[in-house]
Amino acid sequence: MTNISAARQALSHLDIEKSQANIRASSRDFFWYSPVLKPRLDHVVADFVVRPRTQDEVIEVLKVCYAHNVPVTTRGAGTGNYGQAMPLAGGCVMHLIHMNAVKEVKLGRVTCEPGVLLKDLDAHCIAHSGQEIRMFSSTWATATIGGFIAGGSGGVGSCTWGSLRDLGNIVRLRVVTMEQEPRVLEFTGEELARVSHAYGTNGIITEIEIPLAPAYDWVEMFVTSEDFGQAMAFADDVANSDGILIKLASVYEAPIAHDYFQRFKPYVTQKDNLIGLMVAPHSMDGFKTLLKRNLGLTLIYRSDENDWERGPGRVFEYGWNHTTLRALKVDPSVTYLQVRYGFPEHRALVEKMRTEFAPEVLQHLEAIRMDGKLGFAGLSLVKFTSEKRLDEIVRLHEEAGAIIFNPHRYTLEEGGRQSVDDRQLRFKQEADPKGLLNPGKMIAWDDPDFGYDSMYVYPKIQAAE
Repeated sequence: MTNISAARQALSHLDIEKSQANIRASSRDFFWYSPVLKPRLDHVVADFVVRPRTQDEVIEVLKVCYAHNVPVTTRGAGTGNYGQAMPLAGGCVMHLIHMNAVKEVKLGRVTCEPGVLLKDLDAHCIAHSGQEIRMFSSTWATATIGGFIAGGSGGVGSCTWGSLRDLGNIVRLRVVTMEQEPRVLEFTGEELARVSHAYGTNGIITEIEIPLAPAYDWVEMFVTSEDFGQAMAFADDVANSDGILIKLASVYEAPIAHDYFQRFKPYVTQKDNLIGLMVAPHSMDGFKTLLKRNLGLTLIYRSDENDWERGPGRVFEYGWNHTTLRALKVDPSVTYLQVRYGFPEHRALVEKMRTEFAPEVLQHLEAIRMDGKLGFAGLSLVKFTSEKRLDEIVRLHEEAGAIIFNPHRYTLEEGGRQSVDDRQLRFKQEADPKGLLNPGKMIAWDDPDFGYDSMYVYPKIQAAE
């Protein structure tokens, strides 16, 4: 029997949120990016929010909630886009905002707590060692490293370092289980896949060790072309140039830059396709040489030579899911898809989808390494008309050979490859025997025979008591 009031009372000596408005705010992430998820999740709210300051307090929260059968959903900054941090069964939201210490920076690695912002972690590493984190989400200024590990998959830096779950991109995770007597476990190597990108469904991450790379004062640039194929090919070629070190190569089909990037209007037309780049200073000579070889490309902005009346800001804050956010601010009917275009057919497949769907679907591409080969992550902008049409667009992409990670679903399986991750399921069975951690997000736990022929609906979804 769930006893919310008893759990809340037992934890009242901790930092418990009192304001109902703040409880609601702490129960939400960026699920509203999706016109499919918004009506389904808009009412969801936790019964209470607790903010532990130490691992011992995390253990206490889990132990108390276990005893009273109260669901626990872990939260960082809430910048996830598809309901990862939404407490579908109500209960307790455990907000890790206070656990933000950077514990140790060494050559090639940093150890920290999950609640530190990516921006602050990066700044600390640069200030103390001249090193930076390898990759981060475009929400670098507001997202936490724990949220990135538990809910993200890649981002700025993936053009060089691949995906977050690729071997070597996480060194070690410390995880607390939700049992009668919670255990503290250390995961490395093969064990990391148990809890990375698991939405906190099978353990709470309390310490993280990730690799670092030398820090650079990256030259951030925007380049235009009226030929989309040329823009795509140039981003691909830059990212494949072994001697040119980059951290970002993004492509935006026309008229994305003109219509949705407000500070660009004086510098682009509706015909301009845009390329966003981050290049290391020592690679600029090589980059400029490559640029000169490509007639029809125009460099319109360099961060180290800015002559714009109002600068655009950080180039990565136009890429990854910031593209969708900027489009939504102009046109609320826009949504997006997450697509993978794998080597060696990535360019041809992008062109095929562009021919099939433009302008209903506009291409936004991010260069990313997959198994050592350069391909594209697509975060396509979609003019939403209906769920039926959106599902049809997804189906046609998949039939053409593109992989869809559906951002209009809130479960691990539907947002991935529509299959069970046995490692994560087995660890949930071991570490969360009552199924209280972030319920509703792992179909394999709730409905092992689910056929993926329709959208999964968690049967216990509810608002707070």
